[in-house]
Amino acid sequence: MRDVRVSVTEAEVAEYERDGVVCLRGVLSSSWLRRMQAATERILEQSGTVDMTEMARSIEASGGRALVDTTVEPGAKRGRFYGGTDHWLSDPDFRDFAVTSPLPALVAALMRSARVNLYEDSLLVKEPGTVEPTAFHQDLAYFHVEGEQICTCWSPLDPVTEQTGSLQYVRGSHLWRREFRPNLFVSSMPIPGTRGEEVPDIRSRAADYDLVQFDTEPGDVVVHHARTLHGAGGNRSNTLRRRAVSVRYCGADARYRIREGAPMKPHHQHVKDGEVLDQEACPVVWLSDGGT
Repeated sequence: MRDVRVSVTEAEVAEYERDGVVCLRGVLSSSWLRRMQAATERILEQSGTVDMTEMARSIEASGGRALVDTTVEPGAKRGRFYGGTDHWLSDPDFRDFAVTSPLPALVAALMRSARVNLYEDSLLVKEPGTVEPTAFHQDLAYFHVEGEQICTCWSPLDPVTEQTGSLQYVRGSHLWRREFRPNLFVSSMPIPGTRGEEVPDIRSRAADYDLVQFDTEPGDVVVHHARTLHGAGGNRSNTLRRRAVSVRYCGADARYRIREGAPMKPHHQHVKDGEVLDQEACPVVWLSDGGT
């Protein structure tokens, strides 16, 4: 089955540039969704993810403060939050999704870039009754790159609403030109040794920010700029899962910049600030006819 969409509109490009986030409806075919749903279950069965719920408990046990979504019904069965990265390196379906799906061409158009490199993928699963929200954060804080043409594609594999943990985005925050410290997603505490500002308490002061969120269906893709602040609640449903695959891409203006304290990948030991992302670990996945 062919993909439902292979292009973006000028209005969607303008929305992405203005708001730092845009929801593209009906991008992925049912065949892509079936492949990635099966791949997700395979990764979970192989324990190829980090148990973020257990991480939250470890943070609390060590005297830190983990976040809790108090709107999850008391007494309900507690689900778990799982996350993992770089599955494309070992799983053929994740690799094909990151490299040959419609995503590279779509983000090339959104970023107005003549080329696109893959940076990483991630898998995020919130089972029914997950009380751990996703702390507000800025993706760029975790990336050892800089540039304007850097984005994340968030692809839900289940219907997602506010009840099951849809993402909230601070509209226009990519234009603030501010760098925030990374956190561990289940806590707002910054990762030790990192630099930048602490992320403001957006969750408790939501009225002070221009927040936008999207109810999404499998096949939709939400694309946000790497500087756009975003977070999500827990999964308040007792029966519905929230599975999503994110893929992060860099455009032609992206260059390596090693950020002190941020998690590093093996190849980051061999790159220098200012270098182009052309290593095997960051392959070119889209190139225009006139790209260089």
